[in-house]
Amino acid sequence: MTSARRTPPGRAGRLRLRRSLDVAERGADLLERKLRILSSEHQRLLHAEKSADRAWRDLFSEAETWLLRGLLLSGEQALGAAAAGIGPAEVTVRWTSSMGVRRPAAASVAVRARPPTSAAPTNTALVHAEAVYGRALRAAAGYAVAHDAAELMGAEVISTRHRVRALRRHWIPRLREALGRADLALEQAEHEDGVRRHWAARTAER
Repeated sequence: MTSARRTPPGRAGRLRLRRSLDVAERGADLLERKLRILSSEHQRLLHAEKSADRAWRDLFSEAETWLLRGLLLSGEQALGAAAAGIGPAEVTVRWTSSMGVRRPAAASVAVRARPPTSAAPTNTALVHAEAVYGRALRAAAGYAVAHDAAELMGAEVISTRHRVRALRRHWIPRLREALGRADLALEQAEHEDGVRRHWAARTAER
């Protein structure tokens, strides 16, 4: 942005101020439209985050219930034997960009299959627990994606709102004030020039 204090005097300076003011006002309008879109998307992401949070917590609670039943049926040693054959999970996050915001869009979770040589769970409750824990893990990854996406979009909403506020409350009023002073100075200069020409003409007539 061009500083109003460095604006040259006269018509050239007033023209520069007018152009700067037009650019600032158009920029503020565009940012306000962007802010409305961002705010709407942010609300959608917040709703998705809330739903994802509820989903993974419900699944985790269900898995814990099945696990408790399995432990009651076969004891803790059965849990150790069943867990021995489960490998680590791998999470892959896919990213996207919308309205200039790069954010996670989805997560895929790959759980290694149990090796044929490993011991299977000793009761049905532990089988159910393993399956539901897998779904809870996928839901938790989905929640992490939804949470980060909402957080990143929220940060962009705040940043854009600050930029709009800076334009509307500070920069545009300063440009308008400087333009008003330039108009007044130019009007005064033209008036003084007219007076000088008038006196010069009267002097020439004598």
